[in-house]
Amino acid sequence: MLDLVLACVIGVLCGVVTGLIPGIHVNTAGAFVFSASPLLLYSYSPEVLAVFLLSMSISHALLEFVPSMYLGVPEEGTVLSVMPGHHLLLQGRGKEALRLVSLGGFGAMIITIILLPLFMVGLPFVYGLLKPYIWIILSVTVIYMLIRLSRDWTSFIWSCILFLFSGIMGWVALNSPLSASVSLLCLFSGLFGVSTLLHSLSQKSVLPPQHQDYHLEIDGGIFRGIFAGGIAGSILGFLPGMGPAQGSLLAQELSGSSDRGSEREGFLVAMSGVNASDALFSLIAIYLIGNPRSGIAVYVNQILQGLDFNHLLIMIFAAITSVSISLVLCIKLGDWFSHFIEKINYEKLSWLVIVFMSFLVVLFAVMENANLFFVIVTYITSVSLGLLPHYLDINKSNLMGVLIIPAIVIYTGIS
Repeated sequence: MLDLVLACVIGVLCGVVTGLIPGIHVNTAGAFVFSASPLLLYSYSPEVLAVFLLSMSISHALLEFVPSMYLGVPEEGTVLSVMPGHHLLLQGRGKEALRLVSLGGFGAMIITIILLPLFMVGLPFVYGLLKPYIWIILSVTVIYMLIRLSRDWTSFIWSCILFLFSGIMGWVALNSPLSASVSLLCLFSGLFGVSTLLHSLSQKSVLPPQHQDYHLEIDGGIFRGIFAGGIAGSILGFLPGMGPAQGSLLAQELSGSSDRGSEREGFLVAMSGVNASDALFSLIAIYLIGNPRSGIAVYVNQILQGLDFNHLLIMIFAAITSVSISLVLCIKLGDWFSHFIEKINYEKLSWLVIVFMSFLVVLFAVMENANLFFVIVTYITSVSLGLLPHYLDINKSNLMGVLIIPAIVIYTGIS
């Protein structure tokens, strides 16, 4: 038992490192552990390695919001949080934003575990029923969200154009000789990270002092965000073709929140909940349908050679422990970021992050012997497309077509 607790704590600390350093995905760290597992299994049980991997993924899911909001550097699961998080930061409400994220991740994890018996009874049947119609579900969701997020016909038309353009670019990049990691790094850094920072610089945004006192009112919107995050994260961890893009849209609709106006708080809670819930449920899917739904889940499945009920109980224990520790670390490290970022020039920091992310794109391309010209063109195109919503005054969530359209195409069987 003690070795499982120790594995959980070490996993959380490793997840803090992968979450705070832009460009490092938790699946990358997981791949290193999995590749070393034949050697590690001589000293540690499969359950210890599985707990370590799960704890690392949950910790990463919460901590990756810190650089996403303070530095504007997103990953696949945090891209939609950049806009409302950045807005709260510019209002001096950085501490409040991080507490919303922490609360959302913790609450959604508890909701997922409480509802697990219900999922175990109903979802295997639903999975078999809906699998052939995933592309229809995605298409209907997209059309509804395009309408819901548009103010008028002009914004609706522009939203459709940007959604299609981002989708075409995503399809081309993900079907190019580039690896998935390089493609996603180019796309998300450009569409949501660097473009957001460049727009802030053009607006002469100055990071105000962050309020030392914060007002965190847990109202109905927060509870809806927690519940929506838990449900959406479970669904995207269960159904094929559902990734963070689709989970974010689903959570946004279930919570009735938006990345604009007074609904930003509930939106942040829901986004964090999707990430944390998905980290656990993508692994639980092994037990329910025998199908791992994430990179970490694949590694755990291989190490454990399948997930039985005893393993499931261990994973739930590890999830509760790791999300509790991660909640505290997210708040503490977020507060430290809040004090640290006040003491530096925000404009210089923004340029530093832009240069750093651009360097990472080139570095990863060189390391994988990718076509550097194609990578640079993709990156510049992503940045340019990412700037358009700011100047057209439309919702930047429409750029999630970069993942949704390729998923729809794949599940229609066209490709």
